[in-house]
Amino acid sequence: MKYLGAKANKILAYGVASVSGSILAVCSCTVLPLFAGIYKMGAGLGPACAFLYSGPAINVLAIILTARILGFQLGLARAVGAILFSIIIGLLMHLIYRKEEIQKADSAMALPDEEKSRPLWQNGLYFASMVAVLVFANWAKPIQQSGAWAAIYSIKWIITAVSLAAMIVFLAMWFSKKDLADWTSSSWTFAKQILPLLFGGVIVAGFLLGTSSGEGVIPSRWVSAAVGGNSLRANLFASVAGAFMYFATLTEVPIVQGLVSAGMGKGPALALLLAGPALSLPSMLVIRSVMGTKKTIVFILLVVIMATISGMIFGAF
Repeated sequence: MKYLGAKANKILAYGVASVSGSILAVCSCTVLPLFAGIYKMGAGLGPACAFLYSGPAINVLAIILTARILGFQLGLARAVGAILFSIIIGLLMHLIYRKEEIQKADSAMALPDEEKSRPLWQNGLYFASMVAVLVFANWAKPIQQSGAWAAIYSIKWIITAVSLAAMIVFLAMWFSKKDLADWTSSSWTFAKQILPLLFGGVIVAGFLLGTSSGEGVIPSRWVSAAVGGNSLRANLFASVAGAFMYFATLTEVPIVQGLVSAGMGKGPALALLLAGPALSLPSMLVIRSVMGTKKTIVFILLVVIMATISGMIFGAF
C-alpha cells in the first residue's frame, strides 16, 4: 500500500506498477490473486489496473524470446508498448472513475498507518522465496539443450525445493500464529473465488481456440487468414482474439510465430502480443468478480483499442 495505495505518490505508484511484471513470470490468470489482494486492501484503481496489465505483459523471458524468434523490432515494440500500455490504461481507469478514487483516498487518509510487525528486509526475503517458487516451478523446457536456460531447467526442482524450504523457515521464524491464520484464510477465500471461474473459462477458451499443441473448434487457419496485412479489421480481430484466448506463460511466442509463418501481418502480431498475455476469458470472469462488470468492460475495451491502434502504427512502419 506504500507504493500502490490511494495515498501513494502517483509517479511512484505508476512507476512501480508498470514494471512490476518484469520480476514475475506469470500468465493472465496467475496474476489475479495478487491483483485481487492489493485492490481489496485499498490500492488505487489506476495503479492496480496498471499492475494487472503489466504482471503478465512485461515478462522479461517472454520479451527476450519474442526478440530472438520474431525479431528485435517486434520484441522492442512489445516491451515499450507493454510499459506504456500499463501506465496509460491505469491513468485512464483512474480518470474515468475519478470520483470513486477521491472517496477511496479520503477514506484511506482517515485510517491510521498499520503497525509493521516485520522489517522490510524480512518481508523482502519472504516474498522473494515465494516468487522463486512461482518462477522456477514453471520454468519451461528450452528449445536448445545447452546454455544457461537449459542448465537452470535441469535443476529447476532443486531450486524450487530450496526456495520452498526457505519460505517455510521464514514463516516459522518471523510470522505469528495470527499471521499464518490470516494468510490461510485469505488464500482459501481467493481459491473459492477464482478457481471455479478459471476452470470454466479455460475449458471454454481451449474448446473454442485450442492451445499451442492442438486445434480448437475455430481452426487456426481461419485466424491466420483474418489477420493478414495491416488493416483496421486485421488488427482489431487480432486484439479481440488475443484478449479472449488463454496463453500460458511464453506460449504466445510460438503461437504468433506459427501465425506469422501462415501470413499474419507484423501489426496484428504486435496487437495480439499486447492484448493476449494480459487478458483471457478466464481472467475476465475473475476480474469482473473483483471490481465489477462496468470497470471490467472498460478495462477490456481499453486493452483491445490500444492494442489495435499500436498494431496499426507498428505495421505502418
